[in-house]
Amino acid sequence: MTNTLLSLGHGFSASALADVLLPEGWQVIGTTRSADKLERLAATGVTPILWQADAVAEALERATHLLISAAPDAEGDPALRLIGPQIARRAPALKWAGYLSTTGVYGDHAGGWVDEETPLAPSSRRGQMRVSAEQAWAGIPGLPLHIFRLAGIYGPGRGPFAKLRKGTARRIIKPNQVFSRIHVEDIAQVLRASIARPKPGAIYNLCDDAPAPPQDVIACAAEMLGMPVPPEVPFDEAEMSPMARSFYGESKRVSNTRIKKELGVTLRYPDYQSALAAILAAEQAPE
Repeated sequence: MTNTLLSLGHGFSASALADVLLPEGWQVIGTTRSADKLERLAATGVTPILWQADAVAEALERATHLLISAAPDAEGDPALRLIGPQIARRAPALKWAGYLSTTGVYGDHAGGWVDEETPLAPSSRRGQMRVSAEQAWAGIPGLPLHIFRLAGIYGPGRGPFAKLRKGTARRIIKPNQVFSRIHVEDIAQVLRASIARPKPGAIYNLCDDAPAPPQDVIACAAEMLGMPVPPEVPFDEAEMSPMARSFYGESKRVSNTRIKKELGVTLRYPDYQSALAAILAAEQAPE
């Protein structure tokens, strides 16, 4: 039987996993809400389907593996709303399921360390919705679920270089503010390692080895471009959207020990310096 991944909400991270699985002979079925994107998805080797209950339920019957990337909204988890009642009876062949959550479920720890055993205490509405979604997926009987809590994601096309080139990058300074991050290729390799070593019920933090203040990352990127480092802007004086400001409401360092010990993962980009160098090289490479 061909290994078949059904990707619900086929976005940035899921695409990186597909890039790993397709050369191995997998079939990857990815959902999109837009008919305009069907052709674009197909061009990557993914079998595209629209985000419609009948199409997704039919694909679910053929899936051996399931990845859920769609973010929850005010009404709950959109994938569960779409096919939740059908998962238990229409996915008999599932060997592995992965839910992509966020380290925002831990809330604020004033720069302290958290790991997978840290009690969940989300301080934002987004974090609270993620906790509810995790619990909802974990409550499906018989689903071989693995939860992956992702730190800030970056990769080709998602980095500070575009803002630096446009002159819109800012080094916002808030004392004791640190974030954890992860390169999208490392997300893909952790997911692949978990598929190879399934452990239903497992929870993994996905992040690199080097939590850092955001202003340090901007400074490093500017130096790589040979551009002046943007001046510092105190957090209290910075003009920011409510969404952007909310990210500064949490400061923590996230431990990735479990992905190394249980899954044998060696990160390709263990710090932001190596990740930024790879992103810049990918963005500068010819098409």
